[in-house]
Amino acid sequence: MMNLTITVEAEVLKRARMRALDENTSVNAILRKHLELYAATTRHRRRALESLLKLSRSTRAGRGTARWTRDELHDR
Repeated sequence: MMNLTITVEAEVLKRARMRALDENTSVNAILRKHLELYAATTRHRRRALESLLKLSRSTRAGRGTARWTRDELHDR
């Protein structure tokens, strides 16, 4: 693991520490979790898109000869 130094307002850090204490965790653990999710987002989106495209190529579903205008689709 590597260390990371960030700068935040004292009051923000104080409130974050109090909330973390209420949740029986630490600010460090919360930031680590958020950074892991942030770093993984692109990979998850790419996998989801690849899965969706694979599904769309394999399906027999379609719209047939149906055609719609923009106004028809957005008719309220």
